[in-house]
Formats: sequence, C-alpha cells, structure tokens
Amino acid sequence: MILGIDVGGTHTDAVLLENFKVKKKTKVPTNQLHLVSSLIGVMDEILRDEDAAAIERVVFSTTLSTNAIVQGKIDRVGMLVASGPGLAPEALRVNDDTRFVAGYMSNRGIEVAPVKKGEIAAAAAELKGAGIGHLGVVGKFSTRNPAHENEIGEVARGDFRHVSLGHRMSGNLNFRRRIATTYLNASIFDLYSRFVGEILEFAARTGLKAPIYILKADGGTFEIRQSADQPVQTILSGPAASVMGIMSLADCSGSDAIAMDMGGTTTDIALLADGVPLLEPLGVTIEGHKTLIRGLKTRSIGLGGDSRVRVDKGELCIGPRREGPAAAFGGPFPTPTDAMIVLGLTEIGDRAKAEEAVAEIAGKMNTTVPEAARLIFEKACQVVASAVSAMIEEINNKPVYTIHELLEGKKLAPARLFIVGGPAAAVAPRLGEILGCQVVIPQDAEVANAFGAALARTTAEVTMLAETERGSLTIAEEGLQMKIPNHFTRKDILRIGMEKLRERARKLGAREADIEVEIVEDQEFNMVRGFYTTGKNIRLKAQIKPGLIARFGKGGERS
Repeated sequence: MILGIDVGGTHTDAVLLENFKVKKKTKVPTNQLHLVSSLIGVMDEILRDEDAAAIERVVFSTTLSTNAIVQGKIDRVGMLVASGPGLAPEALRVNDDTRFVAGYMSNRGIEVAPVKKGEIAAAAAELKGAGIGHLGVVGKFSTRNPAHENEIGEVARGDFRHVSLGHRMSGNLNFRRRIATTYLNASIFDLYSRFVGEILEFAARTGLKAPIYILKADGGTFEIRQSADQPVQTILSGPAASVMGIMSLADCSGSDAIAMDMGGTTTDIALLADGVPLLEPLGVTIEGHKTLIRGLKTRSIGLGGDSRVRVDKGELCIGPRREGPAAAFGGPFPTPTDAMIVLGLTEIGDRAKAEEAVAEIAGKMNTTVPEAARLIFEKACQVVASAVSAMIEEINNKPVYTIHELLEGKKLAPARLFIVGGPAAAVAPRLGEILGCQVVIPQDAEVANAFGAALARTTAEVTMLAETERGSLTIAEEGLQMKIPNHFTRKDILRIGMEKLRERARKLGAREADIEVEIVEDQEFNMVRGFYTTGKNIRLKAQIKPGLIARFGKGGERS
C-alpha cells in the first residue's frame, strides 16, 4: 500500500492506495499554527485499523516551507559572499547580515584571488556575536569550482548550527539567484529540521517502517532525511502536487491543457504543452526572491471556495484572504461556497446559513439573494478565468519550456480544462464556457493532490563541466571536482555523470525502476590559443525525468 498526504491551506488530505486504487481517503482541517499536527492527525485517521507494516511508501506535500517564507517566520541568517569583480556588492545584498569577503573564481573555475581566512573568521565571529545561528556561503562561479565556498564554510562552520553552501543548491549559473536560494535554505533550516524529526518520531511510534518522501517544486520527491539538508527544495510543493494529481488521475496526453486546483484558500493554475507540464526555466520565485529551485510553472491566486466576499465602495470583492470556513459551515463571512449552495450547484453545509450570509451581500448591492449569489459565482469564475488567460498570454510571449525540453516556436492553445478540488464540480461548467475548453473532472478529484504526491517519482539532476585543457571535471550539486586526462571526450564525461546521477538518485530515495535518465543540456566548445585547439569545454546536464512511479500508467491505469 502507498500513503499520500497533501497539506493544503484549508484541509489536509490523505489517500491510501492498494494496487494503485483508492482504498481509503480522508480529510482533516489544516492547523496553520502547527502543520505537523495536521499531518499526524490525518495519518492517525487513515491508518486506523490498518497494518502500518503493510505500507510500502509514504509521500507528503507540505506548505511548511512556503508558509514560513511568505509569512516571514524565518530565522536570521548571516551571509558570506565572495562577490569578486562585476556587480557592485550592494546589488547582491540579500539582507542586513550579508558580509562580502575576498576570493574569486573565474568563469572557468580558475582561482583569480584567494580567500582570506582571517577576514572570514572575523566576519563569522561578528555574525555569531549578533546571535545568528545560521550561515549561507556563496561565491561567484562556485558551480564551476566549489573550492572557495568549501574553504569559507570550513573556516566558519564551528561558529554556526548549520552552513548552507551555494553550489549544493543548484548547478545552474546565476549569482543573484544562488545567493537568494542559499539564504532561504538557511532561513528555514531549523523549522524544517524540527518537522522532519517529529514525522520520524511519529513513524517510529506507530511502527511505520516504509520510506518517507517529500514532494519538491518540480513534482518529484526525495527521501525525508535527505530533504533536511535542502528544505528550500520543498517550497511550492502544493501546486506541484496539484499537477501530479491531475496527471495521475486523468489521461492528459495529446493536447495543450489547463490544470487547475480550486481549494478553500487559493486556486492553483498550471499549463500543459502537448500533455507535458511546463517548467520555470531559471527557477521559481517566492516573496520576491528569485531562486534557482527547479519547479513546475504554476500560478496561485487568492481565491478559493472559502474566500471572504465583501462589498467595498459598491464593488463586489472576493478574497484574497480566507477568514474561516464558509458561512454554511459556521464561518463568519459569506464565501463563494455559500453562493454555490444558494444556487443549488452543491448540496453541502447548512443552506439557511448560506442564504443568510449571501443576504448580507444582497442588501449592500440592493438586489435579491439569488441574484447576489449569481453575481458572486460569476465574479469568482471570471477572476479565475482571467488569471488563466493572463498566464497563457505571458507564456506565449516567451520560449516554452516543459519538464523535458524547450519547444521552439510553441504557442499554447489549451483545448481541455482538468480541474480538481472541493468546488470543482460546481465551477467547472462555467469555467469551461468562459475559457472555451472541454472540462474533465477526474475521479477522486477531491484528494487529487494527495494521490499525485503518493505516485510521484524521485527526481535528481547533475551539472557537469569539464575542461580537458586543465584536466578538471566539476559536478556542482555533489560538490565534486576531480582530475581527468586531457584526452577525455564527451562520452567519458557523460559516463561519469550518469554514474553520479544514479548514485545521487538512489541516495535521495529513488527506486531502480524509476531511474529514467535524460540529457537536458549538451554543449561542447573547442578551447583555442593562438591558432591551435588546446582542449575542450564540455557542459552537460542530466536529470531523472519527473513523472509517476513505475507500474502506474496515465489516467490511473496500472501498466
């Protein structure tokens, strides 16, 4: 059996799968003040009368990291940045505790200026003296040669509870994004470590011996203990769970499509090109921080079934905040869910309470209760549809990147709308009309995110840079730099990289059957001095393809 759990803004959902079919599903209210209690509560509920030893796999998608960053509930972090020449240091400052230190690697990974250990020790002591317990270390071109970051980290490490190194976050170049990513990783390290500890303690207490995974922003997973070193990888895992859920419950192949999850708090939107999810080519953005975290291209808007409805200066407003459940369930304010109940689009909750709440809006707009309900419902659908249209337009003005490839000249024209979440059945027909799409509501749509998390495979990537003239090979994500013969070819580099990728994937919890490798970047240049070729510069990036675990086909069919 496989257990999938999704922590949403309103509910925490769980689904227990046996032979890839739903055996049991449940929901509990999400406790935003203590998300772990929601996870443990839903696990207690779904594992009642079940043999914990029969569970083969557990996967969470969690809003813990995202919420901490969005709400500013993060730890103070000291940053040591070896910026070198180029951008002014102030343009790279991520917080008031950023200190700039000596040391510079060229874009080929050659040391130009050494680090100064005394300077590093003094900066570290100053930061520690300010009560800071976490440190981020980032050097320019550290992905080409991590030696300076490693050296700075070693000098400073004893003064801090944890040190995050920039080259371990991603093998991609982009100094500013690497600084932001490293900073965020350090800022949530303690919070996330406590979360991991509590989950592992609960698993031990209940006799749950199955491997436990966390969903990442790219729709892949990694083993929970391994995730503790890079909690920043778990940001925006909720929207990723929506996409993976839709892909696991419906056959998305064959055409462009919209993937939508309308929950109680937000609506998450993603787009599929020829049935394949889109990818953020540089990395996801959160709270203004542009990161190098590989992630699916999604958009979340503050409108869900439980969003507060109000009238402001004669204008109907919905969201972006959720201030409790729908009035039909005892909430304090009218919501789109109440409007749907009044219109007879759903038969849940207390209809009298829903009508009473909508009557408040009707009075302010000088109209009838049914008309007010219709206006609320229509406004909600129009806002969501407008967000979809804006996202399509934005993407069609840029190159289209899927999780597998760059689609040259591709223009998205979605023909289908896949929609899941609590209000899906009520809003789907109208959204389909507005967007001109065929609507598909998969079976078990109300627990789609938990379903998708349960079946997501482990993903990993490695970035290889070889310079045969210098006889060096760097694999940034592994913090590895090794000597190679100057006669090495692309084939030799690829062989080593594939070995390291497979080792990395297994370490992160991948099953052998799910290690499906592909090359996503492949470049080779001659290095020329005078009139002679002196070597080659070879750059390769390989990944374990995001997708569903082996033996599970499209649309919920076993393969």
